[in-house]
Amino acid sequence: MQYNKLTLEELGVGIELSTFAPEGRVAEWHAMLRVEPRGDLFLEQYRRLCLAEAFLLETEEMKGAKIVFKRYFLSDATNQQPFMEHQEDACASYIQQPPLDGSKVALWVYLQRGTEVLPAADRLHSALVRHNGYEHIWTMGMTTSKGNSYVQTQTLLQDYGQLLASHCATLEDNCIRTWFFVRDVDTQYNGLVVARREHFAKHGLLPETHYIASTGIGGNPSDPKALIQLGSYAITGFEPAQQRYLYAATHLNRTSEYGVTFERGTLMQYGDRNHAFISGTASINNQGEVMHTGDIKKQTHRMWENVEELLREGGMTMDDVAQIIVYLRDGADYGVVSCMFREKYPAVPTVFTLAPVCRPTWLIEMECIAIRETAGNPYRAF
Repeated sequence: MQYNKLTLEELGVGIELSTFAPEGRVAEWHAMLRVEPRGDLFLEQYRRLCLAEAFLLETEEMKGAKIVFKRYFLSDATNQQPFMEHQEDACASYIQQPPLDGSKVALWVYLQRGTEVLPAADRLHSALVRHNGYEHIWTMGMTTSKGNSYVQTQTLLQDYGQLLASHCATLEDNCIRTWFFVRDVDTQYNGLVVARREHFAKHGLLPETHYIASTGIGGNPSDPKALIQLGSYAITGFEPAQQRYLYAATHLNRTSEYGVTFERGTLMQYGDRNHAFISGTASINNQGEVMHTGDIKKQTHRMWENVEELLREGGMTMDDVAQIIVYLRDGADYGVVSCMFREKYPAVPTVFTLAPVCRPTWLIEMECIAIRETAGNPYRAF
């Protein structure tokens, strides 16, 4: 993995960029764009962010790159999202998870070169990426405004299942990664957990089969009536053996042991590279117990240890990580945690957001995506 940092001083925007571009193969980039707070209003910060994004796309390195999806982290999604430009060129999601650097907006962008990218390819505006016999379906920002968190989760999963069927795919066979953002996670998360477990069981997703890598975290959709927002990634055209689940059993337990239904991580193997999708991971041991209650530093160290063990099981290290999202329950911990990350993982594109974890005693959680070149897999290239 190659890393680069760009500072656009006139715009007051910093860009952290990871590049995976093996010669003659599909290239991938993950970029985190952060705006320097200058005491300005949201629209001005958003304008500077858009100009920085345009600058990045015009650089020589990014020539021919196409945006697959974007995620905007907002400080007030309900009031800010209506003023943002409609995204015609990419699948985009907007979530209220305030950036902890003091700005009103931050942006994660995923880009590729060498594939066919079809933005807004279906009724939910998924991005469809085609190459070498695979179809990658990125669907972001799904919400509904009716019902409690249980009903909304059921509705979203049913609707998503119907969408997958239109792509000749199913939840159980093709979905690789999900993100569930939950308004007031301390009170609404249980409805999500029950609805997801029941829906998964109907589709054969059980402790003895498999689940799906996932993050379930606090976050407010722009619609005040929406309690749940769903994002997902699915693939068609792969062999079942290309997908492998990561457990790190020495450090983590199976999530089904405490009633939730997701995999700790998923490894997708291709002929030229492997992708690891690490679910939201916190300070937990292999008995399902929260470690180091009340101590943000020790929780951060244990979280790192868990993530590194998941990556190791997938044949990777933190040197292969393309992006990190860090979720903090208490924004006052940002100064300490951001310094810890800068010392340990200084180059990896990272965004820090205010987003309570699903257990109140977890002070911090992180997720990441890693990419590693390989030549030994008996599968088609990415």
